[in-house]
Amino acid sequence: MSLRVAVAAPFRSEGKRVLGESSFVVALSLDRDWFSPDQAKRLVDVAVGEGLLERTDDGLRATFDPSGVTVPEDYHPDESILQQRSVFEKVLDACLDSGIEKQEAVASINRLQADLAVTIEAAAILYAHRNGIDVHNEAAEALADL
Repeated sequence: MSLRVAVAAPFRSEGKRVLGESSFVVALSLDRDWFSPDQAKRLVDVAVGEGLLERTDDGLRATFDPSGVTVPEDYHPDESILQQRSVFEKVLDACLDSGIEKQEAVASINRLQADLAVTIEAAAILYAHRNGIDVHNEAAEALADL
């Protein structure tokens, strides 16, 4: 499961697009018991860094529509989402979020990388694009990294 699901959960619970940072942290740590308060604050930093959240004068604003994200009943995020992810990991996550099986995505990306002699990030971005997945931000990030 993805960072996007964990970020969407507090907004979905409150039915809002903007939450105070403290409300967001409380929702993840005390209400849902997914993270400690410090981990929830780290999640905010990661989500801001990945463009899923914006800090505004009113608090945190989701840059996507949280109501469009399904949070499964048994969902419990792994602590690994608290780490900054590579472009490849972000694109793969977007592919998985769109319903593509992980094994299929990785195998296809590896084939593209070998066939085109490009980086794994370039192959992942091309694969996602061919499957109608918006990875514009990730493509810009990969380009900036070059």
